Amino acid sequence: MAGYGKWIVGALGWVAGGPIGALLGVSLGAMIDKISEGRDIEPLDGRSVKMGQRNSFLLSLLVLSSAVMKADGKVMRSELEFVKNFVRNNFGQHAVSEALDILKDLLHKDIDIEDVSRQIVLNMPVSQRLQLLHYLCGIAQSDAFPSRAEMDVLKRIATALRIPSEDSESVFAMFGGSVDDAYKVFEITPDATDEEVKKAYRKMALKHHPDKVAALGNDVRAAAEEKFKQISQAYEKIKKERGIC
Repeated sequence: MAGYGKWIVGALGWVAGGPIGALLGVSLGAMIDKISEGRDIEPLDGRSVKMGQRNSFLLSLLVLSSAVMKADGKVMRSELEFVKNFVRNNFGQHAVSEALDILKDLLHKDIDIEDVSRQIVLNMPVSQRLQLLHYLCGIAQSDAFPSRAEMDVLKRIATALRIPSEDSESVFAMFGGSVDDAYKVFEITPDATDEEVKKAYRKMALKHHPDKVAALGNDVRAAAEEKFKQISQAYEKIKKERGIC
């Protein structure tokens, strides 16, 4: 068992209780058993609060990921690879095997999206919830085109996470490739003035700035930079279409 197992058990955070804790019970219990074989679990230190927030984000992400992956009745290899790459790129190679063990267990469980989301809303600011939704959209997009069932689940999750509809539609549009999608990212229509476009970009850049999730650690902040890059790309697409310098 890699060091990450000790780390995640040492500072679980707010997911340890409530519906998320109940869903994770079997997975984390097995993990603790493996960690405890021949060695002790590392004690908490001064970083435990920040680690708890970070771990809670990752575990919430895995719970909701399983709901999206099961939405169309089949789990694709591309979806599993997306999760593996996300965990590897943002939490490190040492986190991958534990995260996949937890995810595979969750895929066999019924996820009450509304119940789980209530716990997340109580403990996670909207900036972090937006980052969760962006990641979940990436899973649905990983097998080319999201199915209707996947989109229905994503919209259900967005509503349950109390993300305003204009914000969730903006996140969904980040995964589109058309100029119309670019306008939706900024929550404006093609008849907006150039000044309104610039103002909308500044507003969206502020709302989704990676610093908003800095409390979760540099690696989660790095993941938020991908979302920020999509916003910049949408802005460049509109500027090119309008001939704005």
